[in-house]
Amino acid sequence: MEPIDEPLSGGGRYGEAVFPPGQAGEGERIDFGALAYDDITMARLRALGVGPGWRCLDVGAGTGTVSRSLLAAGVASVLAVDRDVRFLGARTVPGLDVREADITAPDFLSGRFRLVHARFVLMHLPERDRLITALAALVEPGGVLVLSDAVDLTGDRTPETPYSRVMRAMWQGLRATIGTDVSRVPSYPHLLRAAGLGPVAAEIHVPPLLPGSPISRFWADTWERSRAAMLGTGLVDDTAVDEAVRYLGSEECAALSAGMLTAWGWKPENGRGLENGRGPENGRGAEGGAR
Repeated sequence: MEPIDEPLSGGGRYGEAVFPPGQAGEGERIDFGALAYDDITMARLRALGVGPGWRCLDVGAGTGTVSRSLLAAGVASVLAVDRDVRFLGARTVPGLDVREADITAPDFLSGRFRLVHARFVLMHLPERDRLITALAALVEPGGVLVLSDAVDLTGDRTPETPYSRVMRAMWQGLRATIGTDVSRVPSYPHLLRAAGLGPVAAEIHVPPLLPGSPISRFWADTWERSRAAMLGTGLVDDTAVDEAVRYLGSEECAALSAGMLTAWGWKPENGRGLENGRGPENGRGAEGGAR
């Protein structure tokens, strides 16, 4: 099958043509991703010093797993923001404030936070440079902006498998329908620096694709929910998608999941940069390295 021409960006939005929150099981799909990535996210946030006294903003909070984990870590408060808060409203805990807001709207939020966190949000949105600058403006002096998004590991030299064929079709289909673009995610450290933050650092985590694992179940469910977008690329048909789902759940699977790149940058205190890669006060600001 020959692929159709790929538009530069889609005309729809996440949660509309694809992944609508009202679709049965969407909260469970999000939670499979959380099971795969929450531990690594919280390990990084704790390494950055997040803890008692911190006022936090969780953007695109989804089902609220990171927001609730932050409160369990002892932070003072968490403001969880999403364009649709139905999952958040059903799982509130003391210290969690839920607000429905659109990050793309001008001045979508006011206030300052010691931590501003967004995971798997910006990859679905245009104007990434402007949005990172807007999020950086919400960080208080001495605070940190932490961004996590997917990086595609199915390049031209990746072995051809049922998994790699469908993943390529998924990325292309999501870009054509809702504008998802992971190609610029590796530029996040540079964009954080351009937004006036420093020091900056980044790391990548790739969860193993094991039969029945949360990440494998996440991708299988994601393919089912984005099947129409994938078929529209002309790269795969229903048989290929079904084969990939079976392959992902089998012992024969030998592939790399998409990775999660996490980048962070500190807001200088009193107009001065932070020195020696160290965060404010606790000296645990910017340890790098892959997990």
